[in-house]
Amino acid sequence: NDNYYGKKPYFTQITLVFPEEATWLELAKSNDFDVVPVATSALNQSVDGYQFVEKSAGRAQGVSLPYLPDNGTVYNGTYKIGNNVTADKSIREALNVGIDRNKMVDSVFSGHAKPEYTGVDTRDYANNASKVNDSNVEQAKQILAQGGWRDTNGDGIVEKNGTKASFDLYYPPDYLDRQSLSTVFAEQAKQIGIEVNLKGADWDTIYQNMYSSAALMQQTSPDPYKSIYQQYHSKEVDGFYMNPNLYNNSASDALMEQAMHSNDFNQANNYWSQSALVNGGGWGPAGDAPWVWLANYDYNYFIKDGVNIGNQPDGLGNDILINICEWTRD
Repeated sequence: NDNYYGKKPYFTQITLVFPEEATWLELAKSNDFDVVPVATSALNQSVDGYQFVEKSAGRAQGVSLPYLPDNGTVYNGTYKIGNNVTADKSIREALNVGIDRNKMVDSVFSGHAKPEYTGVDTRDYANNASKVNDSNVEQAKQILAQGGWRDTNGDGIVEKNGTKASFDLYYPPDYLDRQSLSTVFAEQAKQIGIEVNLKGADWDTIYQNMYSSAALMQQTSPDPYKSIYQQYHSKEVDGFYMNPNLYNNSASDALMEQAMHSNDFNQANNYWSQSALVNGGGWGPAGDAPWVWLANYDYNYFIKDGVNIGNQPDGLGNDILINICEWTRD
């Protein structure tokens, strides 16, 4: 904008391309691009003439688990609602306790991520008390047994009242990180006696199944209205991807409403935090556990030598273009 009142940026034009993730490494090697994101398959590689830049992202990735039982309800003629396996709290608790997030981070992201427990671990309104200790397969099996889930036929998968602990997990196959994360999650779930059936699908299909099947999702917003209120506040079925579990808890709802109406920033953050764990429930893994949050995946880029990206804020959940007006070429 030639009439912009502030300092004029060094660059006057930006060209954005939208290639398939499988081609990212070759694009960097071509030397035709200034900035290229790094795919999970290339996190340990280097490219001549480029620096590897890693930025903390607040990019939480996890598995949403349908919270309601299957009562035969259907939304809009296509969205089946409810799942009798994931609606059982002991299933959700066992998964949160039994999976090994550190092993996931190492195997999927080569260490370029951190374990994620609540979806907002890096935010000021996080509630550490709502976290659980994970990678405890034996404790997870005990939770399932106490909930009435037992392997009666010796196939390694527990059952309860004739229902097998099995559910589908949808993920977008074009995202290699989510595909890999889904695969490792399924492998670890099987160790505690839960069968996860992987379903690679486009987003339209994922949205049509998110109320009755698990889905591999991510959130990056630092805004608690998006990352907590829209994610966990009870709502009518609307086909929108926020709160895909249809989670509802009146005590959590009340605290979220208090946070929304507070005119004191610190007080609001306190309400947001409390909503994760209240009266033995809440949306955190130590509460009702409607999600199994897995990893906080950093933003990683190959940036051509000579491109100066300035001083960037950390952990906001924004990608590298947040301060593009400050960029220069040395």
